[in-house]
Amino acid sequence: MITILTSLITGERRRWVALAVVCMGQLMMVLDATIVNVALPSMQRDLGFSQANLAWVVDAYMIAFGSFLLLAGRLGDLLGRKRMFLIGLVVFTLASVACGLADGQAVLIGARFIQGLGGAVASAAVLALLVTEFPRPHERAIAMSVYTFIISSGGSIGLLAGGVLTQAVSWHWIFFINVPIGLLTFVLGRGLINETERLGTRGGIDVAGALLATLALMLGVYAIVKASQYGWVSAHTIGFGSAAVALLGVFVAVESRVANPMFPLRILRVPGLAASSVVRGFLVTGMFSTFLLGVLYLQHVHGYGALRTGLAFLPLTLALGLLSLGPTARLMERFGPTRVLLAGLIAIIAALVLLAQLPAHVAYVPAIFGPFVLLGMGAGLSFLPLTTIAMAEVPVGDAGLASGIVNASLQISAAIGIAALGTVAAERTKVLAGLGQHPLQALTGGFHLAWAIGAGAVAVGALVTLLWLRPPTQSEAELTRLEEDESVELGLEAA
Repeated sequence: MITILTSLITGERRRWVALAVVCMGQLMMVLDATIVNVALPSMQRDLGFSQANLAWVVDAYMIAFGSFLLLAGRLGDLLGRKRMFLIGLVVFTLASVACGLADGQAVLIGARFIQGLGGAVASAAVLALLVTEFPRPHERAIAMSVYTFIISSGGSIGLLAGGVLTQAVSWHWIFFINVPIGLLTFVLGRGLINETERLGTRGGIDVAGALLATLALMLGVYAIVKASQYGWVSAHTIGFGSAAVALLGVFVAVESRVANPMFPLRILRVPGLAASSVVRGFLVTGMFSTFLLGVLYLQHVHGYGALRTGLAFLPLTLALGLLSLGPTARLMERFGPTRVLLAGLIAIIAALVLLAQLPAHVAYVPAIFGPFVLLGMGAGLSFLPLTTIAMAEVPVGDAGLASGIVNASLQISAAIGIAALGTVAAERTKVLAGLGQHPLQALTGGFHLAWAIGAGAVAVGALVTLLWLRPPTQSEAELTRLEEDESVELGLEAA
């Protein structure tokens, strides 16, 4: 049946159906970054986790995902992006089965690490596949819109899905649900996705560079995600963080000298890629903490259950989706990506400032509903311009590596935001409680400070946008001419 279906989908339709397929796989992996959060209490009861060990259910996934993105992206350039996407999909799906069947702490944590590895391998290929499959500017804008919606809305969708599955069945099903999706995505992807040109390994593989980059990222992400447990100025955090920085230094030295580097340093000179990654870092540091802090605020201050918490984030997701799937691309055509990005960043700053002023006892509508909608609008206006600027001038042969850089900047910044702002909120809560405030008031005060700092981080991103970030150098007239030329070529081919 699947073979017949894929054989019927040909020509232009194949590319668009392939877009849906890779985005379905990407969504499954993005969901797993947050879908677990609402199920953690159930896992703790069933498997007897201590509070410290429970954190590893989330941390293992984040460490593996963040560590292997650069290597996976480059392997896609060398060996084929379709191949790497399908390999990552199989690893992720098999690990999901192991997570769902886990009856002990070690099995679940180990399977979550493998899940993160598979997610990194597949995710690093997705953006590169879109860039190479949709070279025409208008089509690429549509494809990027779908991709950015998946990336930026997956967190809130995961909260809702996790709440529904945990309350309706059990926490095991937040992993089992990946199996039919993974199988369908693999079968359709194998038949519909076109393999990209690959650089090959004729010049050899830079094993030293690959190991240094991966180990440095692993130590760095580990230091970040465990900083809230050990303290930001503890010997543990400073030691692992310093080791990561030292390894990165050795990595740069090695890559600048080898004949065929795994990570050619020229990629950092691509206009827009480095600057957009910095802006994305500040944006994600400030905004993505909203998912964790928002969940804690709704559950601990307002007493929401898992399902109600997921539903509370639905307006954010809907607002983001409405803008991502069309309007933002049209606004970029009219005003340019930088101006649209600035509008989105300002909306996110305003939303975080509003959240930082919420009292402990307040109705969901309009006090919480309003900022959540504003956050969704800001994200819908921000992520597509950032991704477009990042990938606009990347050479086709380096698209996988650039995709890894884009994803790594997102994942590492999210880890920093969650760890740092979570620590700030907890410490502020302790101080206020020590001053005699009611526990709910003290808890709310902790969230207020974290959201205020998050707004400051996004404001820094807006400042970097004004001072450093530049839109793609190719003018709108050139883009229009390119589209017209390609349309003529397609017409001639059809004739």
